[in-house]
Amino acid sequence: MADSAWAPTSASAIPTTAVPARHSGVVRVTHWVTALSFLVLLVTGVEILISHPRFYWGETGNVLTPALFKLPIPASRHTFPTGYGYVLPDQNGWSRYLHFQAAWVAVLTGLFYVIFGVLTGHFRRNLLPARADLSWRKLSTLLAEHLRFTRADEAGAWSYNVLQRLTYLFVIFVLFPLVIWTGLAMSPAIAAAFPIVVTVLGGQQSARTIHFFVSVFLFIFLLVHVGMVWRAGFRNRMRAMIGGRPASRR
Repeated sequence: MADSAWAPTSASAIPTTAVPARHSGVVRVTHWVTALSFLVLLVTGVEILISHPRFYWGETGNVLTPALFKLPIPASRHTFPTGYGYVLPDQNGWSRYLHFQAAWVAVLTGLFYVIFGVLTGHFRRNLLPARADLSWRKLSTLLAEHLRFTRADEAGAWSYNVLQRLTYLFVIFVLFPLVIWTGLAMSPAIAAAFPIVVTVLGGQQSARTIHFFVSVFLFIFLLVHVGMVWRAGFRNRMRAMIGGRPASRR
């Protein structure tokens, strides 16, 4: 999440006091709240997962039904056969409670960010790529630079390239809504009140399986995102996302 009102040719050529904020206050706050919530969701999600590390497709699934696939990890329940000679401590209770609380924080924060982005033109100005930038040649060149971990120039601290914009749009408007949708579909209350939310996914077990894969994709995005921030200039990027402005020099 980022907000750039202006992208000068050379940020270092302008005094720090005259340089406008790279990220608005709303973007910075929602970014860190979402990041913290996502980390809590990852930790608690793993705790929930190890209570039953098998996945199914359809409406029902248990240890007596064939699994779509299973994870080769020990479980936290004696009733779940894993092949291991021990079980992990059962932390399913508190992890589920904290998982749901963090999920609602992430949902409300994301909803606020989207409303802010639409009303202020943040998405159009900072994340929506120009049609001229969507050429295959330009995208392939940028992808090759990222794969070589090429360090971005100083102007890169002030704006996103087209590949970054497309990635952020995909995460914000595809992966996050999908992980929220599948999470809600696993709720018995939601399934009872709005059954179509579940049936369109193929059932609650299908929703759980999709939820798992989307969470894995989001985790991979997080790792790549942190790695690219480190490579592109950790001090600059962190200073911009915390204080609003990147450093004049990396």
